[in-house]
Amino acid sequence: MEDYVFARVLHVIAVVLWIGGVAMVTTVIIPAVKKMSSKEDQIKTFEQIEGRFALQAKVTTLITGLTGFYMISVLDAWDRYFELKYWWIHAMTLVWILFTLVLYILEPLLLHKLFKKYVKENPARTFSIMHRVHWILLMLSLITTAGAVAGCHGWFII
Repeated sequence: MEDYVFARVLHVIAVVLWIGGVAMVTTVIIPAVKKMSSKEDQIKTFEQIEGRFALQAKVTTLITGLTGFYMISVLDAWDRYFELKYWWIHAMTLVWILFTLVLYILEPLLLHKLFKKYVKENPARTFSIMHRVHWILLMLSLITTAGAVAGCHGWFII
């Protein structure tokens, strides 16, 4: 059982760093970058910060996934995926898959190139779209986190 507790501690810390970072990017960094007067400063600043956060996000999502699947396996709780009252497990898995796809596949293969192309043409529109996407991801993450905390403590809304 100590392994399970350690996995849960790692899981929660990884989620806090990951989603906290998404919140910081969404509520502080992108708005600050959008207010910069120079297009070059906007691009340079965002790419410097995003590059550093991308590594943190990749590591924390990896830890989150590994510990999450470990805990499901130890509890032999795979059947929870078939019960609607455990919607938050579905949501956690979906949010994790979404971020993992973006961080490990879409961003390096496609999104970074698209960003570089469109930010030079129209930085205001590019940062505005990116900001909206980040808000959507943050809201999904926060709803999922709230559901997971409530569900782990026995509060089921369904």
